[in-house]
Amino acid sequence: MASETAGLALANVLYCKRGGIARVTVNRPNVLNALNTATWSDLRTAFADARDDAEIRGVILTGAGDRAFIAGADITELAQVSAVEAERSSRFGQEVLDLIENLGKPVIAAVNGFALGGGCETAMACTIRIAVESARFGQPEVTLGLVPGGGGTQRLPRLVGKGRALQLILSGDMISAQEAHRIGLVNEIVPAAQLIPRAEAILTKMASNSPVAIRFALDAVNKGSETSQNEGLLLEAAYFGLCAATEDKTEGTTAFLEKRAPQFRGR
Repeated sequence: MASETAGLALANVLYCKRGGIARVTVNRPNVLNALNTATWSDLRTAFADARDDAEIRGVILTGAGDRAFIAGADITELAQVSAVEAERSSRFGQEVLDLIENLGKPVIAAVNGFALGGGCETAMACTIRIAVESARFGQPEVTLGLVPGGGGTQRLPRLVGKGRALQLILSGDMISAQEAHRIGLVNEIVPAAQLIPRAEAILTKMASNSPVAIRFALDAVNKGSETSQNEGLLLEAAYFGLCAATEDKTEGTTAFLEKRAPQFRGR
């Protein structure tokens, strides 16, 4: 088994690397891993490091303890902010989630409990979401006199459709992992003991493929979803052409013809 190496020393996030997989754990279990400004900053630092480390092929994001993935914003901090500070805070959180969504490497949200407000928004910025049976999801901001500020009004409709998204956002209700899976918010539900092993297995499978193709595929889906289908198809064709010029494409097609496993180098 590959040895685990410590990542950066961060106050609110645990960060380690093993076997080409980075693991990011929001580490504030006493407040259900609530997001304050310092935690957002730590997340940005960890994910920037994972993005820039060529040895890292994917990231698992989870929460410390067994009660919460991320239960939302830190209400103690939120209650004190002015309108200007709130908008600045929203933009900062959005920028961190844009980094996660556009990392160029797959990110799996391993949802081990409550994923509410900013926690649900953080999970939605990830490539894939897997959850334990007891996980709960929701956007309860309206119950606090607010609207989602971390991309919830934008990513949720894209994932589950406008009607379902508005029902969740306007009611502030929580839904079960089973309902989240039914509407397409969650990819898989797994037993708690299998949450991290399953996330590792998914990333290991993805890591056997070309890093260049993975990056371009992620970009094509993310950017294509924000354009018309015709514009998305043009983008797809451009990336297809770029891939065709890589060493990975030569290796992949050669390995297929020689009936062997490819050895991709990300070039």
